[in-house]
Amino acid sequence: MKLLAEHTTTYLYSGPVSICHTEVHLKPRGDRNQRVIEHELAIFPAPEQTFPRRDYFGNDATYFSIHEQHRTLTITARSLMEIDEADPLEPSLTPAWEEARGEEWRDAEPRAMREYHFVFRSPRIPLGPEFADYAAPSFPAGRPLLDAALDLCHRVHEDFEYDPRATTVATPAAELLQKRRGVCQDFAHFMLACLRSQGLAARYVSGYLRSGSATLIGAEASHAWVSVFCPGIGWLDLDPTNDQLVNGGHLTLAWGRDYSDVPPVKGVAIGGGDHVINVSVRVTAA
Repeated sequence: MKLLAEHTTTYLYSGPVSICHTEVHLKPRGDRNQRVIEHELAIFPAPEQTFPRRDYFGNDATYFSIHEQHRTLTITARSLMEIDEADPLEPSLTPAWEEARGEEWRDAEPRAMREYHFVFRSPRIPLGPEFADYAAPSFPAGRPLLDAALDLCHRVHEDFEYDPRATTVATPAAELLQKRRGVCQDFAHFMLACLRSQGLAARYVSGYLRSGSATLIGAEASHAWVSVFCPGIGWLDLDPTNDQLVNGGHLTLAWGRDYSDVPPVKGVAIGGGDHVINVSVRVTAA
């Protein structure tokens, strides 16, 4: 299946910006079940140069700076992708969740350290008894990892209300536990805190949902979900916002420890005064 993803971010400033420095994670990953056929990045005003790089987690990022005055900055990414849909994994075929704790497999082979650093706290993912206690009913002794993770995913979906006005990009996971309302980024961060507080390796995934679905929450915008590591099988992706395993309707942009590693657009500007950010995303069959 081929999908065309179009993502436009527009900054509107009340005053002139003299200099801006910006980095974007807008090129989808080309591994696992997806391949990049074409990718274009358009920036206005046009920077003198752009500097692509591969970050620590293997994501494609692009840095640019603009040194001319502007009141509007528009960044548009257009990506043509080919997605392979895989048969869902039977949860009972995954090992007991205790066997998936990082301490059980961290010394298995040198490359395991790539996964092991997702066990720890990160800038936006705290660890603590409140998260372990919330997760505990989903993780009784001996339960298969994917079965337990799906149950936690379902409980987050049922216990938390989707409300774009309830939180900001900086809302901590502990506050979400009290509010019980937020958006996909919040639900992903909270579920990551629960998984890591159980000693499991789990990472934050940034991406998109296919447009036009009346049943999925988070389409027409950037989306986020979680991925938990299962030794012997690999990474298993779950979407707590929509209470499901990630499937062919999800398109992965980047992954990291939490949102702070892979925001679609981040940067600094000199001048500009107040600003408004408009984001539009559309993912359609190509």
